[in-house]
Amino acid sequence: MARLTVHTAETRVWRHGRMQSGTRAIPDETPVAISYNGSSQAVMMATPADLEDFAIGFSLSEGVIGQAAEIDSLEIVPHDDGVELRMWLAGDVAERLQQRRRHIAGPTGCGLCGVDSIAEAVRPVATVGAGRSFSPQQIIAAIEALPPLQKLNVETRAVHAAAYFTPEQGILHVREDVGRHNALDKLVGALARDRIDAANGIVLLTSRVSVEMLQKTAAIGAAVLVAVSAPTALAVRMAEAAGITLAAIARSDGFEIFTHPQRIVEIDHKGAADVA
Repeated sequence: MARLTVHTAETRVWRHGRMQSGTRAIPDETPVAISYNGSSQAVMMATPADLEDFAIGFSLSEGVIGQAAEIDSLEIVPHDDGVELRMWLAGDVAERLQQRRRHIAGPTGCGLCGVDSIAEAVRPVATVGAGRSFSPQQIIAAIEALPPLQKLNVETRAVHAAAYFTPEQGILHVREDVGRHNALDKLVGALARDRIDAANGIVLLTSRVSVEMLQKTAAIGAAVLVAVSAPTALAVRMAEAAGITLAAIARSDGFEIFTHPQRIVEIDHKGAADVA
């Protein structure tokens, strides 16, 4: 059963001093249930696109699996009122999951709803590696290249995006969703499927940076995270602890670096690199 990701709504539009009829493209959202070995793990409201990426990325960023190969099988099962992402894991992985069972049932954009404990919500993150350096010009180029590639948002103006950029290849992947956490999970899954090392590029977000976005970024070893909106205080502390370079409020005219600025280097006219 195919599902549309965009619908059309009839509207009444007030512009230029008068009321008129109009139409508006709006994105779909649907309950997406994630199950492992026959047991339900999470239910998220999500855009029903790139669901294989979502299943793999969620599993990686939530620590259910350590690598995509630990998923023995993955089936996308449509239902009348939603979609189930049905996965079967290797025996030892399934046993570990059973021991740390988490139940999440969240509305759109909720990445921590229903966790079993406060400690789980602010769990320590892995420390990322050295990564690589980028110039301010490369970061600006990445931010400017993203909007035209957000195809669903161009049409609806209602979804978030997560993307991956390298100076050599530009933006390699863009994933969109009504939920910012879901968009990032889809990106994580796309990178895993293509066996791309996240440490070699920049993760881009069109949303604010909250703690769970840092947790997911750290889980894949990405050393540089750039967002168009501001971070929370806890996200800044977590980025500092994880060794992640966090730049935010990124626009075509600049950005602000909150943590680990050593990876953002300006190239002077003599070719020498200076820490921004």
